[in-house]
Amino acid sequence: MMHEAVSNSSTRVWGKPMEVVTTHHLIEAVGWIAVAFKLATFSMNALIPLRLLVLASSLCFIIYSALLQIWPLLVIEIVLTAMNGYRLYQIIALRRLVTHMTDDSEPDFSAAVAYGKRSDIEAGDVIFKKGDPVDSLYYLAEGRVEIEGANAFVTAGKIFGEMAFFNSSAERSATVRCVEDTVVYELNEKRFTRLQYEDPKFAMAVMRLVTKRLVANAAQPQTS
Repeated sequence: MMHEAVSNSSTRVWGKPMEVVTTHHLIEAVGWIAVAFKLATFSMNALIPLRLLVLASSLCFIIYSALLQIWPLLVIEIVLTAMNGYRLYQIIALRRLVTHMTDDSEPDFSAAVAYGKRSDIEAGDVIFKKGDPVDSLYYLAEGRVEIEGANAFVTAGKIFGEMAFFNSSAERSATVRCVEDTVVYELNEKRFTRLQYEDPKFAMAVMRLVTKRLVANAAQPQTS
């Protein structure tokens, strides 16, 4: 009986430390996995796999810091997980936008209303003249304008003056005059750049429009 009691006591004494050591090893393994994921991010070039690795690393660090009660690390990893999750959502949304955007779809430039400076211009007035310095592009909310010398008109919902931001010329290549009473929203280069970063859909619409106009200009016969 005494031998059995000693045996049971020995099992309890030795069993408890073994359980603690095993748990500690598991927690430490999670921490090393988090480190491995973090180091792997430095070798990634593709954005989506990079964000996924960062999220996996943060999740492992969250488990690790929660079990060991390392509160500062836990807080920063929770914040980073939320930020990187949102960035991953933005990247996936932009890829879907590019994938589903067709040449026949109508570009939407209405985001310029929230960023641009509104101007009400009467019919017959000039918005800018040929040779003027390039400082802004314009979103035409209402009315119609004529690009003089090109026999072209811009209607509501379109933008004009954007080509100057994509070439080396610092001057306007044509005069734009209002055919009707017009409402425009002016975007200077700073606002235009900000809008492109904050609204990828607008940026893609501008890129498509510029590409189309460059192709159209290149297709026109050169006059000697």
